[in-house]
Amino acid sequence: MGRVIAAGVALGFCVVLLGAPPASAQSGSAQSGSLGVQASIDRRPIEDATVAIDPANQVELQVIATNSGTAPVKVRSVRLSGVALALTFFAYDTTAPFEVPAHGSVSRTFVLDLGDLTGQATGLLPSSVELLDAQRGTLGEATTVADVRGSLWSVYGVFGLAMLVLTILAWVTSLLALARHRLAPNRWRRGLRFLPAGFGTGLVAVISLSVLRLVPPEPAVEIPVVLGAAAIAFLLGYLTPHPAPPAVAESDTTVRLAVPNTQEFTR
Repeated sequence: MGRVIAAGVALGFCVVLLGAPPASAQSGSAQSGSLGVQASIDRRPIEDATVAIDPANQVELQVIATNSGTAPVKVRSVRLSGVALALTFFAYDTTAPFEVPAHGSVSRTFVLDLGDLTGQATGLLPSSVELLDAQRGTLGEATTVADVRGSLWSVYGVFGLAMLVLTILAWVTSLLALARHRLAPNRWRRGLRFLPAGFGTGLVAVISLSVLRLVPPEPAVEIPVVLGAAAIAFLLGYLTPHPAPPAVAESDTTVRLAVPNTQEFTR
């Protein structure tokens, strides 16, 4: 049971580390984009702002694409997406081909129906508006933080609750093993035993801050929080006392005396 819990928590942590592209890859993708993008939702610019999205209402998305190159650029579709913990929790593509002339700009307005977003995400999520070409490559994007007014029982909310349950079970199994003197004699192995519980604690903290609309789960926040919680849990396991039970004092030993046989005499 403990191994299953540890595997579940470790899987969530691997998604965070391996799913997030490195900074160099992100900067390279931004440099390859040939269009500058300015976007607004319900006539409010999204750059450097937190944009509220209510799935019960339609969203008016306005995009201004600027081409600073010497050749026209053809746009096939526009994508609105939200990402957390390196996982895409919602993405809406609108196919509306248009061409941006060289040294020119084009403005387009779209009305999006995000009704099913209620069951996909809730809380603060890093989001982006992307312009895509015919090969689904990104021509340009504008990033923001979306305040999704979804349900706690959405995919994102249920994911957080599942991580909470796994984390509690990981701590319970580790502490029970400590109380029953069943941890490994080696300090490093004891630290590794507590490591999944630390990973889970960090993931739960990141998701909770997002759902409570306090801090969005951006890589600059989530990775230090998860690694810090994991390091603390490992240190706690490393510093736990040796699992061998205390030696019994000589004065506490019980000496069993032999009982002499009794014989019954008959007259």
